[in-house]
Amino acid sequence: MRWSRQLLPTLREVPLEAEIPSHQLLLRAGLIRRLGAGLYTFLPAGLRALRKVERIVREEMDRAGALEVLMPALQPAELWERTGRLETMKDVMFHIGDRQERGLVLGPTHEEVITDLAAREINSWRQLPRTFYQIQTKFRDEIRPRFGLMRAKEFIMKDAYSFDADTEGALRSYRAMYEAYERIFRRCGLRAKAVEADTGAMGGKSSHEFMVLAESGEDGVIECDHCSYAANRERAEAREVAAAWPEDAAPMEIVPTPGARTIEEVSKFLDAPPARLVKTLIYLADERPIAALVPGDRGLNEIKLRQALGAAVVRLADDATIERVTGAPVGFAGPAGLQIPIVADWRLRGARGVVSGANRADAHVRHLDLARDVSADISWADLAFPRAGDPCPRCAEGTLRELRGIEVGHVFLLGTKYSEALHAEYLDEAGARKTIIMGCYGIGVTRTLQAVIEQRHDANGIVWPVTIAPYPVEILALNMQSPSCVAAAEAAETALAAAGIEALYDDRDARAGVKFNDADLLGLPYRVSIGDRSLGRGVVEIKRRADGRVTEVPPSELAATLATMIREEEARLSDGA
Repeated sequence: MRWSRQLLPTLREVPLEAEIPSHQLLLRAGLIRRLGAGLYTFLPAGLRALRKVERIVREEMDRAGALEVLMPALQPAELWERTGRLETMKDVMFHIGDRQERGLVLGPTHEEVITDLAAREINSWRQLPRTFYQIQTKFRDEIRPRFGLMRAKEFIMKDAYSFDADTEGALRSYRAMYEAYERIFRRCGLRAKAVEADTGAMGGKSSHEFMVLAESGEDGVIECDHCSYAANRERAEAREVAAAWPEDAAPMEIVPTPGARTIEEVSKFLDAPPARLVKTLIYLADERPIAALVPGDRGLNEIKLRQALGAAVVRLADDATIERVTGAPVGFAGPAGLQIPIVADWRLRGARGVVSGANRADAHVRHLDLARDVSADISWADLAFPRAGDPCPRCAEGTLRELRGIEVGHVFLLGTKYSEALHAEYLDEAGARKTIIMGCYGIGVTRTLQAVIEQRHDANGIVWPVTIAPYPVEILALNMQSPSCVAAAEAAETALAAAGIEALYDDRDARAGVKFNDADLLGLPYRVSIGDRSLGRGVVEIKRRADGRVTEVPPSELAATLATMIREEEARLSDGA
């Protein structure tokens, strides 16, 4: 393909809309263009790279024994009502209706649709196990679309779903997909880390996220510096250890704190470190008020709170509810005197000599002893987010550290949540009716493409792996006014095509510096520079984008040399070397 016939509108300036390097480079390299908030058009070179990611995904899904299907993006709302997710996911779904006023949604995912298919088509143990997958457009009404393809309203996803007769079989299917994901991301040139994750709106028993570690990542990752433990921030735990509380037998004392509501304000006003403050948060758990306590220097994890309470929904109470149950305006709640259930983070077990709200305006209490001064029964749970320096929950030697990551894949062991709701059942060998056990497995295909760029770039541009680059090779004719230079470049183009190597030939009548800059920006793995000076020495120059290594070869050996280089790099990526 010649540059003059391609659409590659490179940009010199960084677009104002782009906040992170990968988004900037997608736009600057002429791979995508914005249509609206969270909506992007793929230009030809960007689409070539996207299709190569899809090809790798498809090859590994097929290798793992999954069967490809294609399901409608437009789905009956009634299916979602049957699983209860029409309500729980209503804020992220696009809701529409047809001319008969039947409710429809644009699918953010396809658990309901595939389970409905299984309920209709699978009826015997002989048809199990089965895993189906598709590569399909998804739609989510993001509150704040940002970071280009990372958080878009419309995106391409590979979703797969396994159906098994028993838990043992479901675990085998889960492991097969887990290992396929490892191969997919490795072949795409990504360093991805599998971490334990919360099942969220998907439900189910367990899940793992595949994270691409990057400073710009939206997701927090917690890992041990000694063992293999890793989890996303919402799922992460820390080993429970007894805190050292001061010996403080002084009676609880109410002190005025005019205008001090926040942890920072109270800490400064009373000259008390945040760790010695008790943060009291009033929540509604399935619409019933409860108090949640965490140390003042920790954040409360609402997912853990919901799980500890066994509640379907938890949300911060409104101002009126807070005043009704505490007798004070927002910012002055404390556990002493409360008549509602209290759940406290285990880090506060044995807490004494601490500060909390006094349940009256502009006042806090000092010398609070939770065991002595709180009349309500306290239940204990892991409620707070762990942080760097906490002890590892899995090994005795390790401590936790915090990283940032981009989620590119997620695998769930769903159990029977969807198959029960949609009556996906089978007859076992004895003729008894049983519920199918499911798993689901997603890869953000468009997000994976951008994650590669986020992890593989330098100050000059993208550094593509050969497996998903729009083209593995770029040919640069350094002087389009030189007949010998043009002839050699065209001969190289012909020779590479004959060898089955895709190449982009920069045939623009532009200065060599412009071509070199655009080549680095686009970042194709191998650059072939052809100029009169090198031709005078009987060679052309091959430069590897990843490390700048230069190899000079006679023009007659160019195709064979590049074929070997490409084959070796593909093997390295496949093997994880």
